[in-house]
Amino acid sequence: MTVATDFEATLKGRKVFVTGHTGFTGGWACLWLRSLGAIVAGYSLPADTTPSLFAAAGIEAEMHSSTLGDICEYAPLLDAMRKFEPELVLHLAAQPLVRRSYREPLLTFQVNAQGTAHVLEAARSIGSVRGVVCVTTDKVYRNNEWPWPYRENDPLGGKDPYSASKAAAEMVIQSYAASYPFVDGKGPAIATARGGNIVGGGDWSEDRLIPDFVRSVVNGTQLTLRYPDATRPWQHVLALVHGYLLLLAKLVGPRPQDFARAWNLGPQELKHYPVREVLELMSSAWRRPVLEFMNNPLPEAGALALDSSLARNLLDWRPAWDTPRVISETAAWYRNYYGAPGTAKAFTLGQIDAWRKDIAP
Repeated sequence: MTVATDFEATLKGRKVFVTGHTGFTGGWACLWLRSLGAIVAGYSLPADTTPSLFAAAGIEAEMHSSTLGDICEYAPLLDAMRKFEPELVLHLAAQPLVRRSYREPLLTFQVNAQGTAHVLEAARSIGSVRGVVCVTTDKVYRNNEWPWPYRENDPLGGKDPYSASKAAAEMVIQSYAASYPFVDGKGPAIATARGGNIVGGGDWSEDRLIPDFVRSVVNGTQLTLRYPDATRPWQHVLALVHGYLLLLAKLVGPRPQDFARAWNLGPQELKHYPVREVLELMSSAWRRPVLEFMNNPLPEAGALALDSSLARNLLDWRPAWDTPRVISETAAWYRNYYGAPGTAKAFTLGQIDAWRKDIAP
């Protein structure tokens, strides 16, 4: 069996409850889960951008059920999960934007910390749930601006509200794992996935480099850059979804205790790509918008990388595409969408199949 067939065979026919299924990552995750034969229910606020991957790729039609709701409200969340009786939960719902967290810190803490507690409490209350994968971020680490990658046992922290709220979510997760251990039958096995900046087709979020680039190209407007020399762990969304699905499969495998922990899912490349270079790659793969540099931007971390050797060695997880390929595939998705929007689902599934082929040994 290939790596892909192995974990996909484990997940085939499993009932998976996905929070945040109307979002960018949630859309890719749901399509991959459905394509391998999983039964998927979603719980999320409505898609917050127009266009959205959820609408463009017709994801609702792929779902067993799609419930619009807020994870900050516990009772409806519990009701939706209880009706579906999932075996696995993939928790993606979040307020994921750093700059928005400065404008709306209370909302950010409510969604990312309290919302995570609601998801874990609902999962604990439903006997069918065996495993939960909670997605946080590389920004949970106390950022010392050092040149070496962060490991899973490095101290957590966060200066901006987004980073702090995700570090708080990690504390919630640790508390649930310790207080309701799955080995005693008191709760599900819980894994945490910490990934970096993701790119890929179907993202139209605010204050993100690729969506801002796309808007500038499509609308003929100026693209404003902040921190052009900041390095980020640029990854295709499929790299992260691949890791999440591997973890989901491990949590219903013979030894979930070996995988119910925190995992870094970062790029394997030695070269770090700054914002400026990623923009050049995108420009060469599509068109170059008019650029300007932002004055006095809000503070963000300048350098941050993850050590993903644990996932590489124990999960056999490796990103299939390097950064130039990631940017090329991303540009191709948007070119296809704006040229033939009705083919977005087929094109997205085609990129999932290409990833599958490239992770096969």
